Amino acid sequence: MNFESFNLHPSIMSGVRELGYVTPTPIQLQAIPPILQGQDVVGLAQTGTGKTAAFVLPILQRLLQGQRGCVRALIIAPTRELAEQTHDTTQRLGKQTRLRSVTVYGGVNMTPQIQKLRGKAEIVVACPGRLLDHIRQGTVNLSHIEVLVLDEADRMFDMGFLPDIRKILKHLPSHRQTLLFSATMPDDIRRLAHDVLRNPVTVQINHTMPLTTVSHALYPVEHHHKNTLLMKLLKHPDTESVLVFTRTKQRAMSVAQRLKKAGYIATSLQGNMSQNQRQAALDGFRKGSFKILVATDIAARGIDVSHISHVINFDMPDTVDAYTHRIGRTGRAAKTGDAFTLTTQNDNAMVRAIENTLGMKLERRKLEDFDYTSSSAHNTPAVPLQQSQRHHRRTGAKRAGSHTSSDSKPRYHRTSEKPFGKRRSSHAAHSSGSSARKPHSSHN
Repeated sequence: MNFESFNLHPSIMSGVRELGYVTPTPIQLQAIPPILQGQDVVGLAQTGTGKTAAFVLPILQRLLQGQRGCVRALIIAPTRELAEQTHDTTQRLGKQTRLRSVTVYGGVNMTPQIQKLRGKAEIVVACPGRLLDHIRQGTVNLSHIEVLVLDEADRMFDMGFLPDIRKILKHLPSHRQTLLFSATMPDDIRRLAHDVLRNPVTVQINHTMPLTTVSHALYPVEHHHKNTLLMKLLKHPDTESVLVFTRTKQRAMSVAQRLKKAGYIATSLQGNMSQNQRQAALDGFRKGSFKILVATDIAARGIDVSHISHVINFDMPDTVDAYTHRIGRTGRAAKTGDAFTLTTQNDNAMVRAIENTLGMKLERRKLEDFDYTSSSAHNTPAVPLQQSQRHHRRTGAKRAGSHTSSDSKPRYHRTSEKPFGKRRSSHAAHSSGSSARKPHSSHN
C-alpha cells in the first residue's frame, strides 16, 4: 500500500513526493483513514513511528475545503522543539496547498507571534502556556477550530500541562474533531481522552514496548567514574551521532563542557538556554555540526533527528516511560541504534522495572581496560580525536572517534571485542516510514 491509496489532493501529494514518502508506516496506515472520515482518534505510538504525518496529512486534506484566513486546526505540543518540528513538517507537506501555519510558544517575544496570527493562518502549532497568554490577551481567535490535536499527551501530563489543556478546551467549539497521540497511556491521560473525545477509534502500535530496532546495554559503574567511562565509550568509531541524557540542567552543561575540553564537538540542550540557543543547538546536531548533544529530558520528545546512532543515559531516568522516550531518539525510521545506560547501585530498582517492561534481562557490560577501582575519577582523559576540532571540521570527519588509533579502542569484556557489540543490519529498504533523507520512507 502506498500514499496514493489515501486519495489525497494533488497539492498534498506533491509535498509527500517531495519529502520522499512512498510506503506509509503502521501508525499512518491505521490512523489516516479514520481521521479523513472525521472520527476522533487515540493514537498510541512511540516517537519515531511517523505519527506527525499521520495527523498532518488529513488536516491538510480537510482544510483545503472550506473557509480560508482563520484558525481552523490547533495542534498542541509539550515543547518548543516539537512545536517547531511539527510546524516544519506541516509547511513541507503543505507547500503547494497555500495553507499557512504558525507556531506559538514561550521564551520569545509575543509581538511577532501576534503579527503572524493576524496574517490569517489556518493552522496553529502551540505550547499550552503561551497559547493561554494569547487567549487571555485576545490575540488569537479559536472559535473556528475544526480539528484539535493533543500531541505527546503523556509528556504534557509529565510537565504539568493538563490543567492548562483543560482551560484551553473551554475556549474551543464543542463540535470538533479531536485527535490524541501518546507513547503511553497513564490514567490521567485515559481520563482526559474519555472527557474530550467522542467514540474515538484507538490505533495502537506496540505503544508499551521500546522500538525493536534499538539494542540495550547497561554499564554498571560508581557515580564518580561516570565522566571517565563516558569518555571511554565515546572513543569508539561506531559513535556517529550521540545523544547523552542527564537528570539536571547543571549536569548537562558540565558534561558538555568536559566533552568539549576533551576535544569532542559537543553542545548541550537544557531549559536555561534561550530559544535561539536551543534552536541553534538542535540545528547544529541535526546537520552534524555537533556530533554529541547532552540534554535533559526536555529534549526526549522534541528531537526529530533520524541519524542518531547512540543514546547514552548518563543518569538513569526516573520512570520506565522516560526510558522509553529517551531511547526512542535512536533506532528511528527502521534504522538500528544502541541505548547505553550508566548505572549505579541506586538504579537497581529502575533497572528491574525496565527489564520487566522489556520482558528480558538487559546485558551488563564491562570494559576490560577501564579502571573501576580508583578512588577518584579523572576528568581529563586522553583526547579521542588526535586532530583538533578545526581539523575535524576541515576534513569533514563523520565520526567522533574516526582519528583514534586502533590500540586506543576499549576492549569489551564478556561479549564481542567491540564495546558496542555487533550492530544489526538495517532493514530500512524493506520498511515503511522515514525522513526525506531516505526516499522510501515517511517518519516525522
